[in-house]
Amino acid sequence: MENTPLPEPLISNDAVVLGLLVMILALVFKTSASERPFFKKFYAVVPSLLLCYFLPSVLNSMNIISGAQSGLYDMASNYLLPASLVLFTLSLDMKEIWKLRRKAGLMFITGTVGIIIGGPLAILLVSVFSPETVGGAGPEAVWRGLSTIAGSWIGGGANQAAMYRVFEPSPDLFSAMIAVDVIIANIWLAFLLYGAGISARMDRFFKADASAVNELKSKMEIYQQNTLRIPKLGDTMQIIGIGLGLTGIAHYLSDIIAPWIGENAPYLDKFSLTSGFFWLVVLATAFGMILSLTRARNLEGAGASRIGSVFLYVLVATIGMQMDVLAIFDNPGLFLVGLIWISIHGLLLFAVGKLIRAPFFFLAVGSQANVGGAASAPIVAAAFHPSLAPVGVLLAVLGYALGTYGGYLCALIMQQAAP
Repeated sequence: MENTPLPEPLISNDAVVLGLLVMILALVFKTSASERPFFKKFYAVVPSLLLCYFLPSVLNSMNIISGAQSGLYDMASNYLLPASLVLFTLSLDMKEIWKLRRKAGLMFITGTVGIIIGGPLAILLVSVFSPETVGGAGPEAVWRGLSTIAGSWIGGGANQAAMYRVFEPSPDLFSAMIAVDVIIANIWLAFLLYGAGISARMDRFFKADASAVNELKSKMEIYQQNTLRIPKLGDTMQIIGIGLGLTGIAHYLSDIIAPWIGENAPYLDKFSLTSGFFWLVVLATAFGMILSLTRARNLEGAGASRIGSVFLYVLVATIGMQMDVLAIFDNPGLFLVGLIWISIHGLLLFAVGKLIRAPFFFLAVGSQANVGGAASAPIVAAAFHPSLAPVGVLLAVLGYALGTYGGYLCALIMQQAAP
């Protein structure tokens, strides 16, 4: 496949881009805390987290900055994400999180089923009026390309790569599918972040019993207040040292574990156990959970989760700059398939959520643990409360384990549905 050179953005220096992104975050948080009537009305409608994500995407779409050419997303996902997971889990209350398991697990499985059946149904619907959009033969068969989206939306990048190896779509088709994957997944993320901002209204719609989630949030807030103190420089350095230091150790171990499994037990790649990023997320979360059993959890009172939130919001901005909404016009047929697919996933979640009266938190995190994986599930969970971020991580890890199997099953059904 010939690689078309990307147009040079107006700002290509990552140091400048990072400064711009952090300034956007500062502006959003400054205005969202403002007492001025305009801003109070504006942020009553538009959640601040959504703006932190959306504004960088506008700059990317206008080619002022380029997510494709920048290394900031890799930096944030490899360094800041695991550090934030360590800091969020530092004051973890596993007993309370365990109480969330039933509805959280059910909504996650519902999301997985929604992806598995959504792909074939989207093909059937589009084939009624545009069979050529979902047709093709051999390596150009569209269902082969869509199989990589199924792997990505149930698990993550490693599962997507597994589907690419199994079904072997053409490189051109795979490139188009990556664009569909990124754009549709990011539009869905924006919707979930908006829902998180109005979660109380969503819970009223579902007639949800949010007592377990609210109890965890209130316990965490009480714990924060009881341990709250004015942080000294030593406290802040200790927090950053723990976050980034354990991230470094997680990188060191994942660089040993993943290649060792790949060499000695390559069949485990179906569970993503040969993925370095998988082990990075698992180890960072495990380190935080271990520290939550020690006196280090008292660092929450000096702002551990607040610093973790700073890291996570930088990641949100770098995820936003990956989205180019104008790319939809390059291949509108495939994007229509993606929109129908994610809509079926969402409608099934809404139907089951309404049926079991699940809080919107479970719907949002269960969905994002599938569609977004470990990079964005904690973002959605933390939008409700920083203490809930580990729920997103744990479900995303489950998604990695199911991704290859679910993607494979979805692909076989799509093959039968294709014209």
